Amino acid sequence: MDLRLLSVALLLGATLTLSLADTCKVKWMFGISCADVTEKLVNQIKAWQIGQSCQYEGERCSYELVSTAPYLVKATHTSPDSKKVTDLQFLLEQSMVCKLTGDAVSEFSKNAAEDSTNYCSLQNLMDGSDLISAEGYQQFSNKWICPGFEAANCTL
Repeated sequence: MDLRLLSVALLLGATLTLSLADTCKVKWMFGISCADVTEKLVNQIKAWQIGQSCQYEGERCSYELVSTAPYLVKATHTSPDSKKVTDLQFLLEQSMVCKLTGDAVSEFSKNAAEDSTNYCSLQNLMDGSDLISAEGYQQFSNKWICPGFEAANCTL
């Protein structure tokens, strides 16, 4: 097979694969240690595990801790209403402050800009763990790296 044709086929395949996923990226900074951020985040994921009733909790339930490693936390969130599964990954970096990057990837959504499920899957953990009140808390994202970010109402 011609190497150029193979390159185009691989590029097209990667593009199609990426377009089938609904993704969101959010960055946070904290004036507390990454160890404290990790502990609060993991504790909140465990508190909202799938085994608990979601009848009155809305989207603030059905989390599952997949794995933890130094500076990396992986989890999933299953929407009780739509049954949409979102894979969550939190990457921590300790410097003068703790930098946290959250990625949420879920199945294809018909209109990602109106679907804030991925953003809320990340942000609900920040709210529930009260990390939003931590010293130095700052959040960074936008509608291009996190569709639905601007219109999100995570209190539902």
